[in-house]
Amino acid sequence: MTPRTPEDVRAFYDAHRTVRQYRTDEHGEPLPLPAEHLDVILHAAQRAPTDATAQLYSLIHLRDPLVRAQVAALTTNAHIATASEAFVVCADVRRTARVLEGSGRTPGHWPAVAVHFGIGDAVMAGTNLLTAAEMLGYLGCWIGGVLNGLDGILDLLRLPPGVLPFAALTIGTPAEAAPYRPRVPRPLVVHTDAYREGSDEEISEATAVMNPIAARGDQPGDWARLLGAYFAAGGGMEKREPHLVAALRRQGLWAGERPLAQEVSRSGL
Repeated sequence: MTPRTPEDVRAFYDAHRTVRQYRTDEHGEPLPLPAEHLDVILHAAQRAPTDATAQLYSLIHLRDPLVRAQVAALTTNAHIATASEAFVVCADVRRTARVLEGSGRTPGHWPAVAVHFGIGDAVMAGTNLLTAAEMLGYLGCWIGGVLNGLDGILDLLRLPPGVLPFAALTIGTPAEAAPYRPRVPRPLVVHTDAYREGSDEEISEATAVMNPIAARGDQPGDWARLLGAYFAAGGGMEKREPHLVAALRRQGLWAGERPLAQEVSRSGL
């Protein structure tokens, strides 16, 4: 492989955008990727690094328009129905348990480790998928809104114990000119040898850098306001918390508790 220059690499990642509006046909239906494009991005996903060789993830490729529409409604993200391709990216330790059982071994009980490494593997596979799509000229969107309808998604996609949705992921040809998004200054993100708390002044400066990302219509950019809507007391994440805990319990991934007897078989937890 011919090495790229630092300028090439910077330009590639500076071209990254998150898009939610995709080109569709004249009836508003998705324009699926050419078969060879879909094949190579899935190849890229499967070439992702993984912990202990286990590949603790699965991708649910959403093809049926009715399934797409239901996932779009459950996640409150309408573009799942119109993207060229849509996936639900899952942590998956069930397959590993089945391999162990097939060899006559008893799966261990490690639900916290399952969540830790399963989500890591899922993110790495999804990131490879999205990066490959961007290399082909597409753009996409990670969708955390799976937490808005976890129970329904578990039922709809028939996800067994040991499999947990992490995010949805859409890709396609953009039909919008998404803006360049700022990032927190590097000294607050990249630490040398040990974690370093930023000073109040650095936090204030980082907030100022990030403020434009929060501009919405007539509302001026206020990053703390946007973060508050998600992460402050009474925000969206507090509302999602009990649903995620319930899903972890349902899927046998809640640390400190043995799975229910009916979930033990082939759950690997």
